[in-house]
Amino acid sequence: MFPPHRWHCALILALGLVVPSFAADVVSPSRDTGTPAPSQDLKELLKRLGADGWHSADCRGKGVTVAILDTGFRGYRNYLGKALPADVKAHSFRDDANLEARDSQHGILCGELVHELAPDAELLFANWDPDRPDEYLAAVRWVREQGARVLSCSVIMPSWSDGEGNGKIHDELRKLLAAGSNDALCFASAGNTAQRHWSGTLNEASDHYHVWESEHTENPLAPWGTDQVSVELCWKPGSDLALIVRDTETGEEAARSIVHRDTDRCTAVVRFTPDSRHSYNVLVKHVDGAAGTFHLTALGSGLKYATSAGSIPFPGDGNEVIAVGAVDTDGHRLAYSSCGPNSKSPKPDLVAVVPVPTSIREHTFGGTSAAAPQAAAIAALLWARHPDWNAEKVRATLQKSAVDLGPPGHDFETGYGLIHLP
Repeated sequence: MFPPHRWHCALILALGLVVPSFAADVVSPSRDTGTPAPSQDLKELLKRLGADGWHSADCRGKGVTVAILDTGFRGYRNYLGKALPADVKAHSFRDDANLEARDSQHGILCGELVHELAPDAELLFANWDPDRPDEYLAAVRWVREQGARVLSCSVIMPSWSDGEGNGKIHDELRKLLAAGSNDALCFASAGNTAQRHWSGTLNEASDHYHVWESEHTENPLAPWGTDQVSVELCWKPGSDLALIVRDTETGEEAARSIVHRDTDRCTAVVRFTPDSRHSYNVLVKHVDGAAGTFHLTALGSGLKYATSAGSIPFPGDGNEVIAVGAVDTDGHRLAYSSCGPNSKSPKPDLVAVVPVPTSIREHTFGGTSAAAPQAAAIAALLWARHPDWNAEKVRATLQKSAVDLGPPGHDFETGYGLIHLP
């Protein structure tokens, strides 16, 4: 039985499945799941999070700036003064300087959710090019210069770290969040990759291919459609691995990776456009060096042999980031919601109930994409009430006020628990 205050989870929402058309990119929004929007309005969401009383007490996020780091802002001006604040400062860090380059409203949905929960907070929008961590960091630097103390990123980039919270990009992100007179908190979707991720120690067969399970060196991929599929491999330096996707119909390689080596991590990424008439397998081959551990994530595709443990990708795997997973209305982790452990930090940090209603489209907004902005908005309310608090104090309060789910204390499926205002 839940403790008495868990009745906030009792809002009945159906859960369906919608696949974003650009989910296979390196820059991949956490998979958006939704069904036709329920008749209940966002008052139910405010009540569930404990924000209704804060709004009644005129604590609505005033004085706090929240940044939405995303890739989908197509048509955002149409929602200014409606689902979004009347004034939103935006900047694109793409080479083409186009904030609306992608045909997606993913970032607008995140912004709407923050605006509904913290309506007096200021919003910033920023985007970047795929495969350009320098632009991502430039976006973070800009929003910090604009005064953002809360950042929300519902976009995953699995090959931007070693899968365990380490690497140069994490180091730079950590510095940017701590820079200046006021430190900041970054909230990230835990990711929807629990069922399409594998991690563990290389298990080498006689032909040097990795054995996934029961002598199987081929891991079947199940593309969601004909959009581009991306398979991403990351591991610590010290060994060389090859990543291959093989067409099972022809026996030929559909794609082979180019390995990128750096002092902080090694990565290999394969991208290909699947043929709906064919099926595919992914293989990892040990080329040289010591056999270590690795993380593999499939975007735009299912993966037969998968491990949910350690499936939280960048940026949520970093200890400087608060990773937010997804649960249903009964407080159970949704099967796709990524799990820890990732490095020495307890991951995920928190969870939120999804899907949530939205006025932007006919379907609800779901996945861990909808979880991170809820937590970000709650942090904005806390900081508006306690502007003298530092980031660690806000983070500790979020952990302490969370509704514990599962085993007592932190666990690798639901973190410290369900977000809720004290």
